Amino acid sequence: MSTEHTPHSTDTSDAPAPGGGTAAVAPAVGSDSPFRQERIARDEAPQFVLPLVVRIEKTEPPARTDALETAARAVLVLLTDERSAGEGEWARAVHDWQDARIRKVVRRARGAEWRKAGTLPGVTVRGEESEVRVFPPVPLDGWPKELAKLQVSGTDLDDPEPAGPPEAGLPVLWLNPDLDMSAGKSMAQAGHAAQLAWWELTGAERAAWRDAGFRLAVRTAARERWAALAGSGLPVVRDAGFTEIAPGSCTVVADHPALRARL
Repeated sequence: MSTEHTPHSTDTSDAPAPGGGTAAVAPAVGSDSPFRQERIARDEAPQFVLPLVVRIEKTEPPARTDALETAARAVLVLLTDERSAGEGEWARAVHDWQDARIRKVVRRARGAEWRKAGTLPGVTVRGEESEVRVFPPVPLDGWPKELAKLQVSGTDLDDPEPAGPPEAGLPVLWLNPDLDMSAGKSMAQAGHAAQLAWWELTGAERAAWRDAGFRLAVRTAARERWAALAGSGLPVVRDAGFTEIAPGSCTVVADHPALRARL
């Protein structure tokens, strides 16, 4: 499921990420967010996509919520992998991807397809019962053949039982209750939200989240709470509208305790 997003603040959908300070003293909070650049610069830059593959075996598919949470964690694991930083082998691809629109595509695999995907450079992240492999960004028209043939549509999953309340103190990615998104689309949107939250955290806050294994929860917001969440000042994902939903739809609110404390 292909998706991209633009960030949202309470006043404009293309506002730069909040943060202050000067580069001479310390990087501003969110200073590594590509959305500090002008929109036209992002649009004119070469476009890349972050591939994610979820393992869905026919007889034992993962639960939907666990898959969404695992996908969101996978994005954060890729961003913080040593190969994505400095002179790492993925650093240029990650940099170029973040300079443009941060597109993500979620595909599914099982059996031999999953094993072949595992031979490509990437990181496999495991949840309670789900597995998601994330790969360094690739050009829109430059997919490895092992991934290009995987199915992108029809990626849907169910929860055997409704997900309970999130654990106190966990970052929560709140899904819009009024949007009907497939599991693949929701996984990509949850990944966007986790990335937006990451950009807004300080170095110490990022380190604490990383040391905790990027624990988080994904839940659907109650309808009566959604408007307040979307207008709270927390990071909100707005979808570009290429698939499933209308352009500009608010899909997920990233409710990280450290960000909420600043409101």
